[in-house]
Amino acid sequence: MSQDGVDLETSLGYLLKEASSALRAAMEDVLRPLGMSVTRYSCLELLAQRPGLSNSELARGAFVTRQSMNVLLQTLEEEGLVTRPARAPVGKVLPTRLTPRGRRSLQGATAAVRSVEARMLAGMGEPEQAAAFRALRSMVDALRDGG
Repeated sequence: MSQDGVDLETSLGYLLKEASSALRAAMEDVLRPLGMSVTRYSCLELLAQRPGLSNSELARGAFVTRQSMNVLLQTLEEEGLVTRPARAPVGKVLPTRLTPRGRRSLQGATAAVRSVEARMLAGMGEPEQAAAFRALRSMVDALRDGG
């Protein structure tokens, strides 16, 4: 540890970032052969669970900028995986929905991602998994609430 720095060996924040990076890399590894990225998968999964989300809502859920999400949505629409109305039914929001083709594309990706999560949790019993989930949820809530 440096004189004024953080001890990376004991920093929970650093460990969380390392875990996040390892999880993303493992997900990219299983999604790449399916022609998918983590962001693309996240977008499709969000739409499967919450049909009609807007570009902004999808961007927040997938942790990307609105501009990046807009480019991705245009691509997904061109590929026939999602549909958006030509004009907003209300205000400026264009609700996005998965097509049947989008749902089929998502099925294999979801199974691949589940396999990564199972691998990540393999060394933990159910009580440990539940405790980890509660602890992480508490940390996220504390940071979002401003402490």
